[in-house]
Amino acid sequence: MKRAMKVTTASFLALTVLGLALPLISFAAPAASNKPQKSPTASRTSAAESPKTPLRKPQRAAGGKAKADTRGGQAEARLIDIYKLIGQARTREALPLAESLVRDNPNFQLAQLVYGDLLTAQLRPVRNLGDVPDTTARAAAPQLAELRRESQLRLQALRERPAPGLIPSQFIALSAQNKHAIAIDAGKSRLYLFENSPTGLKLLGDYYISVGKSGTEKTAEGDLRTPLGVYFITSNLNPKSLKAFYGAGALPINYPNPLDVKRGKTGSGIWLHGTSSAQYSRAPLATDGCVVLANPDLQRIIKTVQVRTTPVVIAQNLKWIAPVTAKADSKTFEDALTAWSMAKSTGDMTRLMAWYTSDFNSYGKTLAEFAPAVQLELKQLGGRSVQLKDVSYLRWLDSNDTMVVTFGELAQGARSGHTKRQYWTRQGSQWKIFFEGTIG
Repeated sequence: MKRAMKVTTASFLALTVLGLALPLISFAAPAASNKPQKSPTASRTSAAESPKTPLRKPQRAAGGKAKADTRGGQAEARLIDIYKLIGQARTREALPLAESLVRDNPNFQLAQLVYGDLLTAQLRPVRNLGDVPDTTARAAAPQLAELRRESQLRLQALRERPAPGLIPSQFIALSAQNKHAIAIDAGKSRLYLFENSPTGLKLLGDYYISVGKSGTEKTAEGDLRTPLGVYFITSNLNPKSLKAFYGAGALPINYPNPLDVKRGKTGSGIWLHGTSSAQYSRAPLATDGCVVLANPDLQRIIKTVQVRTTPVVIAQNLKWIAPVTAKADSKTFEDALTAWSMAKSTGDMTRLMAWYTSDFNSYGKTLAEFAPAVQLELKQLGGRSVQLKDVSYLRWLDSNDTMVVTFGELAQGARSGHTKRQYWTRQGSQWKIFFEGTIG
């Protein structure tokens, strides 16, 4: 006969301190399949990040062949259910759920750690999360600390989920061309996936992520930091073209963007990508600058988003606001964009160029070098007005106020035009353009 469990809520003090005993925590995993999507192979590559050695070799629980969770966020949802039971001192019920979770996801180290604690609790009280022998704890102290931090961040993000209807402050206005959007809260190790519906942004799901070993605010090649700013997915790399280290695939973003270039930032190869088969997820600070997700989560995102039109906002801490607030914040900028468009429609070169900053740069061209192309556009317009279609703008606010604007530019009576992207900066009370370029 097995000995009765001696565990109580107090026995799991460390878990309770991390917030695991709060019964009001709720998490609904998005109901989406994980069917792989074929994607074009891209030639761009980045330096491989060095994976960390697992704390201990994952072991399958007895009772069957491993079958990994196939829905984004599903394994995490199951782990949260186990945490809630532990917090309620219902460890007998938690044990079979943990056993099933590690059987289905033998490489999920945090789940393995919790399962080990539940097994230990059958023999003696558990002192803290990851109650391994003292010699093992000393030898693997950094990895234990990382797993405990991962546990804390997963639950913090779930307890502090944004209220329904709120959106990240950067998403001022998205057009119908932006079918989806991604916002990353690096401080919470969390990625939020949105659908841009006719009624506004709708949160589809949120996922645990890992960022740079040295944190965020990337400034230079090799600094092991994840960039902060407004970016766009540039391609979808076929996993067959990548090393196994990148897992289910990769979505590169356009770092450095024009604001980064203006600020002298360097580096490249910043991707959203998966993990190797040895690990379900990585520590919160564990990449060379990329954003890393568990493979089922990445597959959900790959299946959902579109290349070139999906914005990716990466912030240290997201600020959530009501859509009506975003609309109000955009009024002065909308007026400036309209005035720029009207200036272009008049064909007045002097009036138009007054909207550009003195340090303007477009793919290496200064304002003086860019001006002839603008003059040619005005000549081709021949006095016709300019119409802006599918306008979207995203705001990046730090030491400067920046607006990233994308629109289709169409001359009156024309059937086709160009898609352009501009970067505007606020100079005092006036908005001006410091970058403009045609995109795919």
